[in-house]
Amino acid sequence: MERKKVTIDGNEAAGYVAYHTNEVIAIYPITPSSNMAEWCDQWAAEGKKNIWGITPSVSELQSEGGASGSVHGALQTGSLTTTFTASQGLLLMIPNMFKIAGELTSTVFHVSARSIAAAALSIFGDHSDVMATRSTGWALLSSNSVQEVMDFALIAQAATLEARVPFIHFFDGFRTSHEVAKIEQLTPDDMKKMIDQRLVFEHRKRGLNPETPVIRGTAQNPDVYFQGRETVNPFYNVCPDIVQKQMDKFGELTGRKYKIFEYYGAPDAERVIVVMGSGAEAVEETVEHLTANGEKVGVLKVRLYRPFSIKHFISELPTTVKVIGVLDRTKEPGASGEPLYMDIVTAISETFNEGNLPFAYPKIVGGRYGLSSKEFTPAMIKAVYDELKKDKPKNHFTIGINEDVTHTSLEFDPSFSVENPDTFKGKFYGLGADGTVGANKNSIKIIGEGTDFFAQGYFVYDSKKSGSMTTSHLRFGPKEIKSSYLINRANFVACHQTVFLETTDMLRDAVEGASFLLNTAASKEEVWNTLPENVQKTLINKKMKFYIIDAYKVANETGMGGRINSVMQTCFFAISKILPREKAIEMIKYAIKKTYGSKGEKIVQMNFDAVDRTIENLFEVAVPDTITSTFNIRDAVPANSPEFIKNVTGKIIAGFGDDLPVSLMPIDGTFPTGTTKYEKRNIALEVPVWDADVCIQCNKCALICPHAAIRAKIYDKSALDTAPETFKSMPFKAKEHGEGLMYTIQVAVEDCTGCGLCVEFCPAKNKREVRFKAINMMPQVPLRETERVNWDFFLDLPEWDRTDLKINTVKDSQFLEPLFEFSGACSGCGETPYVKLVSQLYGDRAVIANATGCSSIYGGNLPTTPWSKNKEGRGPAWSNSLFEDNAEFGFGFKLSIDQFNEQARILIVKLGDKIGDRLAFDILNAEQKSEADIRDQRLRVEELKVKLTEIEKTTKDEDVKFDAINLLSLVDYLVKKSVWIMGGDGWAYDIGYGGLDHVLASGKNVNILVLDTEVYSNTGGQMSKSTPRAAVAKFAAGGKPAAKKDLALMAMSYGNVYVAKIAMGANDAHTVKAIVEAEAYDGPSLIIAYSHCIAHGIDMGIATRNQKAAVDSGHWQLFRFNPDLVAEGKNPFSLDSKGLKIPFKDYAYLETRYKMLTKSHPEAAAKLMLEAQDDVTKKFKMYENMANSTPNINQ
Repeated sequence: MERKKVTIDGNEAAGYVAYHTNEVIAIYPITPSSNMAEWCDQWAAEGKKNIWGITPSVSELQSEGGASGSVHGALQTGSLTTTFTASQGLLLMIPNMFKIAGELTSTVFHVSARSIAAAALSIFGDHSDVMATRSTGWALLSSNSVQEVMDFALIAQAATLEARVPFIHFFDGFRTSHEVAKIEQLTPDDMKKMIDQRLVFEHRKRGLNPETPVIRGTAQNPDVYFQGRETVNPFYNVCPDIVQKQMDKFGELTGRKYKIFEYYGAPDAERVIVVMGSGAEAVEETVEHLTANGEKVGVLKVRLYRPFSIKHFISELPTTVKVIGVLDRTKEPGASGEPLYMDIVTAISETFNEGNLPFAYPKIVGGRYGLSSKEFTPAMIKAVYDELKKDKPKNHFTIGINEDVTHTSLEFDPSFSVENPDTFKGKFYGLGADGTVGANKNSIKIIGEGTDFFAQGYFVYDSKKSGSMTTSHLRFGPKEIKSSYLINRANFVACHQTVFLETTDMLRDAVEGASFLLNTAASKEEVWNTLPENVQKTLINKKMKFYIIDAYKVANETGMGGRINSVMQTCFFAISKILPREKAIEMIKYAIKKTYGSKGEKIVQMNFDAVDRTIENLFEVAVPDTITSTFNIRDAVPANSPEFIKNVTGKIIAGFGDDLPVSLMPIDGTFPTGTTKYEKRNIALEVPVWDADVCIQCNKCALICPHAAIRAKIYDKSALDTAPETFKSMPFKAKEHGEGLMYTIQVAVEDCTGCGLCVEFCPAKNKREVRFKAINMMPQVPLRETERVNWDFFLDLPEWDRTDLKINTVKDSQFLEPLFEFSGACSGCGETPYVKLVSQLYGDRAVIANATGCSSIYGGNLPTTPWSKNKEGRGPAWSNSLFEDNAEFGFGFKLSIDQFNEQARILIVKLGDKIGDRLAFDILNAEQKSEADIRDQRLRVEELKVKLTEIEKTTKDEDVKFDAINLLSLVDYLVKKSVWIMGGDGWAYDIGYGGLDHVLASGKNVNILVLDTEVYSNTGGQMSKSTPRAAVAKFAAGGKPAAKKDLALMAMSYGNVYVAKIAMGANDAHTVKAIVEAEAYDGPSLIIAYSHCIAHGIDMGIATRNQKAAVDSGHWQLFRFNPDLVAEGKNPFSLDSKGLKIPFKDYAYLETRYKMLTKSHPEAAAKLMLEAQDDVTKKFKMYENMANSTPNINQ
């Protein structure tokens, strides 16, 4: 039968089958698996049916552990149930997985296999996570391509029902989960034919039912437990045959035939690679090339890894095999070999020992490849085959890296290629959030579904937030595409951001005669002289065609702002001529309607207008014969950077991280802080410019700046003697810090992201021209050179004495140096202003535990890190453990710090006569409440260090000497440390809530900052318990039906926790005051900060308006709960909001997350909005009652 061809990614392929073949789906977001769950939630909200004509129940849990527990429960009561996960999420499911397998329960978990967090977190793909599940008793079925993902999802479902062995169906995270490919879609009828309804009934019948009661999950003793574990053996023995049977049945149904071990290559091959996952596709492609050139090579693809069938494995190997190379996409430190390698050695050895090996005992070597989606190319594969030729091939090798420490790596020739010349290959360089990736996903769908070509799209982004470079790799052509690696020979290159030409040699991969499309504000006549020398040289030498468009001009004229996706997409189709122009535009508009229709007709029409205006603004530029440029690609980091920055950080920034040798990497994941200042991304088209004539010196612009790119300083006038000519200053108006001082607002234009929040937040209006303020946006490029000099001069100005500042005020707090700067957060981020403020107030003594999420990614993601240090070398000490345990992690910090402080105090008492009783007394009794107190204690500690060093040198008493050395190692803990526990609402409200609650209940003096975006921002905007009623989020496609969890109220119930809800954009003075009070409180504090987010569907440049509206509507209440006030006979609760000023809907409908429900589910939207207003009214009344009550709270 003719089946529909669709162009989708691996996640959608898996989700499609899982949705159709299950009754219950329990979900929780984790990259890169979240999309599977998002699709299921969306389909359920749309009322789509599974193959039994019902809509599956889709429920989000609070964690992966919770999801697996719910799956276990639903399975035990007879439902066909599934979930989706990856990495640490899969590890959290392992306890339930042992139970599910032990009870012989049929289910399939779909896993986009991903690296585990070891010395570092990585969101990218390898097999580390699934290999950690080998002992659970689950079958492991591996898909190599998007087509196989759809096919094997169904085969696994059919097999698990028959085998009663649960299955992990896994495929490579990102490389397969996010690859968009043209595949044949299975029909519901196909699925019905594969699923044996009798087995479904038997599964249901085994469910717990009080009509036929049984007991499971008993506790057993040593007399019978062992025997019980062995009862399952027959099920695992027949499982491989069952899977093969289902593969055969599937082959008869669809024509696509699979084997649990599948050989491809020369029938008389002597060298065979054994591999599983997407890498097998590239190996097959390479084998096809090598065998065509007479080489006797082959590849054996492992489909069913557990249960491992030795019989099926041996039968697939050619009898001529002499050498086997086993490739593992994981690392097991300390093991005698990686898992697949060990299984192959065992399989060959056991068969040999039994006398059944049908060929001479081959050499077997193993190697590691592709960790964290590291490239795995035909060049590397050929190097492995070449190694297998040797008399003594290297065992336990690595390929794709330079492992120069224990010398395991194989060398390879990167110029080797096997790609089909008939395949079109295009690379598109964009900026995160400019729409490039979305447009290219639509493009590959248009090509896949509008032509007979095979099509593939793959998208590379680092784990920074929007604002980093994205690279889209598009292939299409007449032959099936098995190239599971990036493009390095491109027919078409598009640069969607001109600034990238300054930093990236993007034409190095262009083939001769390729086309180059550049988005630039320069005219056709001027553009050649704006190009770096190497770009001009490449265009000439490779005889390339050159096209330009001012995409931002078109986008601005059509209301698209910074979204240039539709413009650049139209250019691509116009230049490539893959489709007739009218057909291409028709299909682009259809894709726009499909993609953005739910967000309103206005957005759709703006995209349509942008498409229509594109062609008239697209120009071909004749490439001259001569190079005229006077500049070239700039160095990634300044020449005077520290060695580590030049040799490691700079290489990663420049895009050469793949070439870094192992010897240059830190051995335990420890990196220097303060490296973002070397990056100079220059991504802002416009930057703020200070107008001193209008400025009222409020420092609000510095406070709200998400990237610490705006700074304020006061200083003596004499400092201006050496100021650059264009450096701006004005007399400081206030007198509290002295007479005759000067004041400057300075912008780091190369680090600014151009969000414009500073302009929005500035209260000072230019009375001559009301459209201007004291700070205004201007084009960046003309300012870059002069402002670079001004910035350097500004940094050299001395920091004002902290002890002279009123740090609990907005104005003075911004004279403190930020120790969190230039992060990779989204432009206009709502979280980072709070984080930066904490770094200013307490960064010189802060120890920070950061939950995995947005704040850990923009706060600790390579190549650069924004946590910095001051001129004295002090700054925040920061670490990220996991998502779920951050509160406990920070609690551990506090336990350790308190323990060291206590040890130091004991030793001071013990050595008191040696160090001086007065110094000892002063140190032990120091109050350490103010900045002056902290300064004085540091001076005492420095004096103590001198004395201890002297004692160590001069004393003859070994016990005294040891005590002095011991105290020296602890002495810094005598200065107060400020412990901060930071993270988002996904952590605090959901997965980490149990730990957070325990830490609050402990009474320990820690500060918890919850950056509340009301969604799981880092994984793409899924619902959390913080999500308000009526808001649409991923996992809440039909609008969230329940009210927002009141985390603050729950914390206040303890009575001894300082609690505050703040919103900087609504009341900045309140924000500063609350943070200062929280840190000063001697006990646990919880600060919940309203953090606007790009996931809300708002204009990030004016997002403080949204914050104000949230407060004015009563949705976000401003308050403080200070237990210290009880002792003063005062009410500890202060409601700082000024009442309900606007209806909730007036706030909500400023944001797409609420508004879009009126389009997709208008009746539900109206009902939920009424309920949400009721929530707000009742909640605000409750808080008013608390504020007006007498202070009789029982502590």
